[in-house]
Amino acid sequence: MWEDFKKFALKGNVIDLAVAVVIGAAFGKVVTSLVQDIIMPLVGILVGGVSVENWSYTFNDVVLNYGLFIQSIIDFFIIAFSIFMVIRIFTKLKRKKDVPAAEEPEVLDKTQEILLEIRDLLGKEKTGL
Repeated sequence: MWEDFKKFALKGNVIDLAVAVVIGAAFGKVVTSLVQDIIMPLVGILVGGVSVENWSYTFNDVVLNYGLFIQSIIDFFIIAFSIFMVIRIFTKLKRKKDVPAAEEPEVLDKTQEILLEIRDLLGKEKTGL
């Protein structure tokens, strides 16, 4: 059982997935900081210092912090857009790298050249050219 687990855990896909999770977590922290520390303060300045996070409604003794929910939705869209842009840039860079080189013409041996000439001559005879 231990050998099967080692084979599974050391497969390339599992290691790639682990690296992706770690990088994704780090990227998530960067984007979260971007949203909380740069973008949202700028949005607050643009809308006159209004902070969405502080919006709440009190009913009897219950406080509904719907502003935190709205802030989470705004954060989600900004983070999703940021990830979309990063993936889009990586995809464009990968496409440029994956462009195949111009194909070299196929080199034919003498027999193949003669067969092609015969084929072309027979085609001309059939069409009457």
